[in-house]
Amino acid sequence: MNIDDYILNDIEPLTLTTPISEAKNLFENQPITHFPVVVEGKLLGSFAEDDIHTSADNVAYLGTIQHLLNVFFTENNSNVLELLKLFADNDTNIIPVLDEQKNYLGYFQLSDVLDVFSTSPFMVEDKETLIVEKLETDYSMSEVVQIVESTGGKLLGCYISERNGDRTQVTLKVISDDLNEIMQTFRRYNYDIISSHDNDVYLEDLKNRSEYLKRYLEM
Repeated sequence: MNIDDYILNDIEPLTLTTPISEAKNLFENQPITHFPVVVEGKLLGSFAEDDIHTSADNVAYLGTIQHLLNVFFTENNSNVLELLKLFADNDTNIIPVLDEQKNYLGYFQLSDVLDVFSTSPFMVEDKETLIVEKLETDYSMSEVVQIVESTGGKLLGCYISERNGDRTQVTLKVISDDLNEIMQTFRRYNYDIISSHDNDVYLEDLKNRSEYLKRYLEM
């Protein structure tokens, strides 16, 4: 799926000669957090709705508050994960899109990008989700991939889902006929298994040993 198919142009960008009052009206009628400002086809930045509404001078033009422009954008060859990070970092629901010559093409909308991500094989494939954890200094993504593939599994995708102190958690989407073998291999490489799985032989064995010890102590 080509993310460029989701570039929108239904909202006309603002200019520095747009009255502030007009910009306020546009924000009230459009469900977006930022409005791009374009001059001669080039993006200058985007005004946030909150910044526009703090201006008491409705007669003035946007050029008088140009210092409030937020500069963020993407190019038309971005991927979904890069876009999601941009949306989060800038607390916005639209991202202006530029071509290689920095000409303004339109914008991506957060809801569209989320739809693309939610329909990706990583999200929709009904396969096992495995969360492993290891010391930040000891883990490597290449090792994670090697462990899955060396045990006959197939990795649909993975990402760093949490960093806690000196430890890192990695979430994996795995296709495997023997997930237990993958988990045991991770443990041999000193990874902790954070997610819970019904077919985890290791945990079942610990449970049985614990129950045996408990019965022994009660004798």
